[in-house]
Amino acid sequence: MTEAAHDLIPETALAWLDAGKGAALATVIQTWGSAPRPVGSQLAVSSEAEIAGSVSGGCVEGAVVAEALEALEDGVPRLLSFGVADEEAFAVGLACGGEIRVLVEPVGVGRGPLRELIADLCARRAARRAAAYVVNVESWDRVLLDGAAGTPIGQAVRDAFRTDRSGFAPIEDGNWFIGVHNPPLRLAVVGAVHIAQPLMRMAREVGYDATLIDPREAFAAEARFPGETIVREWPDAALEAHGLDARTAVVTLTHDPKLDDPAIRACLRSDIFYLGCLGSPRTHAKRVARLAEAGFSEAEIGRIHAPVGLDIGAKSPAEIALSVLSEITASLRRPAQGAAARAA
Repeated sequence: MTEAAHDLIPETALAWLDAGKGAALATVIQTWGSAPRPVGSQLAVSSEAEIAGSVSGGCVEGAVVAEALEALEDGVPRLLSFGVADEEAFAVGLACGGEIRVLVEPVGVGRGPLRELIADLCARRAARRAAAYVVNVESWDRVLLDGAAGTPIGQAVRDAFRTDRSGFAPIEDGNWFIGVHNPPLRLAVVGAVHIAQPLMRMAREVGYDATLIDPREAFAAEARFPGETIVREWPDAALEAHGLDARTAVVTLTHDPKLDDPAIRACLRSDIFYLGCLGSPRTHAKRVARLAEAGFSEAEIGRIHAPVGLDIGAKSPAEIALSVLSEITASLRRPAQGAAARAA
């Protein structure tokens, strides 16, 4: 699955610059009450008034575009605030009364970010490298960080990556906004079984780049999974080629140790944020014994979510798929809660 155009906002701004146009980036930096777009949402505006993305809607969007065009003329970044009462909300693109704050930056002009900084951000995004666009809204200093720096801002960036949330950092030496650019989420499903059919569809709807892995051609047939990305290779080799990073979840569904175990072994010492494995408690107990015999520690084996999925009383393949995707979401958004639940 390729990234949707509405997610390629920095890339669109860079393309406009490379085409000889001006480009400005508008970013939602704070919200209060109702807001149709979360913090970190972006809108790109070209010098020819072309737009890509969104920061809100209605009159708010129009006002931001106008300010962006002015910023391209004078080179001065803007901090814009829009607040409305409940009775006026619909007209300006808010569901009900609220307030949003928007940062507008002309790229490569005046006190805006350098073109090279945006190009570096786009390169990191293309390489699936997490990047934080950090800007001091008082001094207009800017930097790209990966969270490795041993400083308060570095810790704040790591926290932002973990929670997948852009926002202001409580740093003493300035008023810093951290714009999180995490790689797109991915899901690898091992086993082209009946549960995989709704799971693949649901994952795509939620926004995952989903890949189905199964060397059995009769199972991994295009007719059973139309339009899906299918890899017909042995799971461990397929996962190695796929990549197992911190923005990837893996689910094994074959119920066959010959297929599931190689995938599980590949995952247990990787950086993936979720590993779920189909099977009853008895089946999982046998799995744990095999993994322990293979040299995996109790902590490593404890990363497995099994039986897979939240306990919602699911019966049908679609309900089981829903429970699995719900558990994946909980592991991503509330990792501490998920770890406590597995330990209980």
